[in-house]
Amino acid sequence: MIKNIKLAYGMLSPSLIWLLIFLVVPIGMITVISFTTNEGYGGILYEFSLEAYKTTFSSMYVKVIWNSIVWSLGATLICLLLAYPFAYFIAHAGKWKNMLLLLVMIPFWTNLLVRLYAWIILLNNEGVINALLMKLGIISEPITMLYTPFAIIVGLVYGFLPFMILPIYSSIEQLDKSYLEAAEDLGANPIKTFLTVTLPLTFPGVLAGFIITFVPALSVFVVTDLMTGSKLLMVGNVIRDAFVVGMNWQLGSALSILLMILVLISVFVFLRFTSSKDKNLLM
Repeated sequence: MIKNIKLAYGMLSPSLIWLLIFLVVPIGMITVISFTTNEGYGGILYEFSLEAYKTTFSSMYVKVIWNSIVWSLGATLICLLLAYPFAYFIAHAGKWKNMLLLLVMIPFWTNLLVRLYAWIILLNNEGVINALLMKLGIISEPITMLYTPFAIIVGLVYGFLPFMILPIYSSIEQLDKSYLEAAEDLGANPIKTFLTVTLPLTFPGVLAGFIITFVPALSVFVVTDLMTGSKLLMVGNVIRDAFVVGMNWQLGSALSILLMILVLISVFVFLRFTSSKDKNLLM
């Protein structure tokens, strides 16, 4: 027994060392720095101070954080609405399944910057979408889409949609078809079968997709840089500017810690909410 425990710890030790070096230590460092005093130009005076946290709760930063949550949550929900039917279709596509999965993966072969530049061309006032709508007579003058929250959400959905599709597809693919046959034998119609059998049993995939989409979407900064020309900011932009432009390590660290706490709270609330919903569905 003791030998097996030692073997298990020995096998886990590379992962534990990796987590310790690249996760625990950096988080510990920025936590310590966030409570130090700013000496200017990146200087760190190791004297306890809450000044950075007081700054993060100013109205400007609270507004940026709130906008970040709203935009990333909106993009995540849109990803979910688009991803579930698409993942369901892939799982039942037969011989076309691998081809459709390949199409989902293809965007990862190109850099996100290149793909976002394509959307800039599409959403511009003189872009393809406005030109097409004006030619069809649907609008009389260009609609301003670029440099707006709409452009941010489009960029987030476009960038993170595959992160939602793949775990949902995996969950649907592993669904035991005998449950669906049993529901059909008991007289359930397709809609009732989906709501009472398919959706609850594939919910782990939805949950995984929600988390791995929402968390990076909340902290990304390249989307807002390109789609709004930095006219609108998300919390990722503010953290980057605090470290790189303002050389204020205390403020950047405090914002990073605050963002991490917000993500953990959001995930915890989502898990609590969905677990209770899941139980109700299963009942």
